[in-house]
Amino acid sequence: MLFLQLLINGIQAGALYALIAVGFSLIFGTTRIFHFAHGATFTIAAYVFYHLYAVMHLHWSVAALACAVAAVLFGLALNRWVYIPIQKHEGSFFTVFVAAFGVSILVENLCGMVFGRSYVSVDTPLSRSVEITHGLYVSPLSGIAIVIALLFFGGLQAFLMRTHTGMALRALSDNPELVRAYGLSPRRLSMSVFALGSLLAVPAAILTAMGSGLQPSLGEHVMLISLAASIVGGIGSLRGAAYAGLVLGLAENLALAYFQPQWSEAVTFIVLFLSIIVRPSGFFGRVIAS
Repeated sequence: MLFLQLLINGIQAGALYALIAVGFSLIFGTTRIFHFAHGATFTIAAYVFYHLYAVMHLHWSVAALACAVAAVLFGLALNRWVYIPIQKHEGSFFTVFVAAFGVSILVENLCGMVFGRSYVSVDTPLSRSVEITHGLYVSPLSGIAIVIALLFFGGLQAFLMRTHTGMALRALSDNPELVRAYGLSPRRLSMSVFALGSLLAVPAAILTAMGSGLQPSLGEHVMLISLAASIVGGIGSLRGAAYAGLVLGLAENLALAYFQPQWSEAVTFIVLFLSIIVRPSGFFGRVIAS
């Protein structure tokens, strides 16, 4: 029964990890910007929802809409006022990484100052687990997480395959010069990518606030999962990032049957390490011949 409980928890966590990882992979695969502050986007969205819903007692739909707007605006502002100026001056990959890392530290400390550094959570009827059978407890959030992940992935796939903007984004990831040749602006397309990638972190942030709770440093774990899933799934592969996020969620939770909870992040590194050894290009990455 313990294994089944951990399996259900792992699927729920994996669905949320998949959403976060796909958002990061979309941004990195399209713009080649190492958006280390993706974890900060998650943190901002989660705390906005917590404050508006749990503290100010606004309707959940208003709180959810506000946290989506906050996440998208943060992603757009970071791209417009940090990444683009650095790229204008031919800033290196490392320069972009350091800037994003600095923003992440700033957001973490601001959240700690405003909301405190202890765990907070949003208590709703959906957060309470129901005993399905003896020793097996399932929260409604498990099913909600899976359904939302599938809906978002389906919507993202339809957007990328059937809309002009989506096709332009796919072209941008392969050949930016071709995009310019057709009269499109890579800069405007990159803004669309940041908005979309940031939006994908919102449902995971809300469900995490309603489930396991929040802490300012949670963004670091989110970024670790995003990076690991992108590498394990294959750099630039959205499908790979989604599958890898699910695998990492399952691995973290199933490992609890054998190890102490503090070893959960070590499990992520073990999966990443084995993936690099066995298949360096990732699940769905392109193998580059030397």
